[in-house]
Amino acid sequence: MIVCRLCGSGAMAGVVDLGATPPCELFLTADRLDQPEQTFPLHLRVCTDCWLAQLPPLITPEDTFTEYAYFSSYSSSWVEHARRFVDGLTLWPDSFVVEVASNDGYLLRHVVERGVRCLGIEPSANVGAAAVEKGVPTLTEFLSPEVGLRVREEHGPADVVVANNVYAHIPDVVGFTQGLRALVADDGLVAIEVQHLLTLMELNQYDTIYHEHFQYYTVASAQRALASGGLTLVDVELLPTHGGSIRLWAKPSGEPSERVADVLAREKAAGLHEISGYANFAARVAKVRRDLLRFLIDAADAGKTVVGYGAPGKGNTLLNHCGIRPDLLAYTVDRNPYKHGRFTPGSRIPILPPEAIETDRPDYVLVLPWNLRDELVEQLSFVREWGGRLVFPIPRLEVVE
Repeated sequence: MIVCRLCGSGAMAGVVDLGATPPCELFLTADRLDQPEQTFPLHLRVCTDCWLAQLPPLITPEDTFTEYAYFSSYSSSWVEHARRFVDGLTLWPDSFVVEVASNDGYLLRHVVERGVRCLGIEPSANVGAAAVEKGVPTLTEFLSPEVGLRVREEHGPADVVVANNVYAHIPDVVGFTQGLRALVADDGLVAIEVQHLLTLMELNQYDTIYHEHFQYYTVASAQRALASGGLTLVDVELLPTHGGSIRLWAKPSGEPSERVADVLAREKAAGLHEISGYANFAARVAKVRRDLLRFLIDAADAGKTVVGYGAPGKGNTLLNHCGIRPDLLAYTVDRNPYKHGRFTPGSRIPILPPEAIETDRPDYVLVLPWNLRDELVEQLSFVREWGGRLVFPIPRLEVVE
């Protein structure tokens, strides 16, 4: 029986079933193409007691994050987003900042530039090493209550604890939150950024459902999750990042702001605090799939070439759910050299350097990291030189002139 990982309830309702796919970050090397891949069910459910949307923990964080293919600094807009966040913090010469899941130092490097003491806690040794090269002190660990206490004892309590795009990646929500509480000073702040389930549902962003995302938060369910580990949600910001995110501000004690009440009211109006808000999502997902496949098949029949841009985790959910293979998408490109010469999991589409697009001049470029639309429309403006067009699959199929 599947039970809620937050409240333990067995009252779990299905939201959308995307079949079975491989873990989205396990890119294949050429020598593995003749070997089988393990797949896992991708069925999103919601707990009708606490309203946490979640996937069963069929893989572990160790499966994905011991060596990780994602380097945050390859997105210039994300680095700029981090810089603005750090610039907005009130920090003193003796402040101490900790980031959990600090990746390659994309955020803490701005803290280092301000001369403020900091520490990254990053489980992936390969990306953590890139952070150290940038001068960011980094501990290779998964956060737990014990690790949080150990860091606190060694370095002192943190004035600010940052956890960006990780709160969805941990199956032990309560233990991870207890780890955050162990790190932060009694009068300190915890800042968490995570995708907002409200925009995921409203804008058909189903490709962000994949195995390394164990849960999907409304402010209501995040408030309960934070409380489970001894933290109080005191404020929330709505952000455009990743197609629509929330920045949760939490403290060991305090009162929720008016902004928290406002977002809770928006979620309730959308039906996300009851089962009715989830009823039609699967049908909208099916339409996204049909529209994209119809476009790709028509392009192939017309002798047009279509290639991809980007090889993000979300793209692998889309490719596998739609059954897209190299006959419909010749290859995709990515700025991350780690992925060059590899193949997307399940769909087995080759990943090339970005220069391949300018060399081959395809008719269409399917943009898989659609959440970076503004950044990528500018980066790919040269495609128009030969009459090529960009295609965005989500929230609905759009071919950009």
